[in-house]
Amino acid sequence: MGHGKATGMRSRSRGFTLMEVMMVVVIVAILAAIAYPSYQEQVRKSRRSDAKQALMDAVNRQEQYILDHSTYTADMEDRGYDADPADSEEGYYTIGAAAGACGTIVRCYTLTATPVAGKSQADDAKCTSFVVESTGGRSATGTMGDECW
Repeated sequence: MGHGKATGMRSRSRGFTLMEVMMVVVIVAILAAIAYPSYQEQVRKSRRSDAKQALMDAVNRQEQYILDHSTYTADMEDRGYDADPADSEEGYYTIGAAAGACGTIVRCYTLTATPVAGKSQADDAKCTSFVVESTGGRSATGTMGDECW
């Protein structure tokens, strides 16, 4: 009579309904929409260090240049870079220089890191460009201004 299996009992299939899957997809989409802008901001913030590092390297090279030549130079190639303006290490900024007479200081320079057009840092409205002067002054443009440093 019996084969060890109760007749009349249905086996129940285990799994997710379409509604449950859709709810998970919606929740993941909402979390991603909230997290992605924060992620982008953190990426921009970390890439700003590319500009700062490149400027500090240019400052060091400029100071070495004045020791060797008794003057500053506006030509980045004179300081050992491949091009003028020079590219930052990660390629998100270009570094340009201006040199000459600055008020009572006979010899001075200004170095500026500007985002490369078409790259993601060009969209960084908070910290657009960075400036270092031979006087030690640092500034930045953008909505955060000097807070970028």
